Amino acid sequence: MRVLGIDCGGEFTGYGVVEQDQDGRLLPVAYGAVRLNPKRPFAERLSQIFHELTQVIERHRPQVAAIEEVFYAVNAKSALKLGQVRGVALLVASECGLQIAEYAPLSIKSAVVGYGKADKLQVQLMVTRLLRLDAPPEPQDASDALAIAICHLHTAGTLARQAVQGR
Repeated sequence: MRVLGIDCGGEFTGYGVVEQDQDGRLLPVAYGAVRLNPKRPFAERLSQIFHELTQVIERHRPQVAAIEEVFYAVNAKSALKLGQVRGVALLVASECGLQIAEYAPLSIKSAVVGYGKADKLQVQLMVTRLLRLDAPPEPQDASDALAIAICHLHTAGTLARQAVQGR
């Protein structure tokens, strides 16, 4: 299975494509971030996210997009903008025919680090280890996107094993 993880953000929207082989090994396919210019109009930034994520999907052909769920934000204006970025990411995935899975931040951290309140550095270090990378993924948003993809692969694997045992 090949999964596209998307970490939505107003300045950087991270993406990470991870594949799991038949032996259960996690393989990094691609990762990076859509780097947005905060001086550009917001509508243009949303359009940039749409087009660049579409290119990532066309290039790497994932079957599933995994996206972080909306979380509590102190600043309402930031939360609204993040929601709009998430909407674009969901739209891209849907328009490209991908299955979509959404995960809470606590679930992502638990699946990758084993602790739901892990900090960003702990997540980045565990992603580096799980994917056997020479260096931590940069920017941080790419690392977070890879963590979201890994979370989906772990979750999908567990659900598949439970379905087999339940028969």
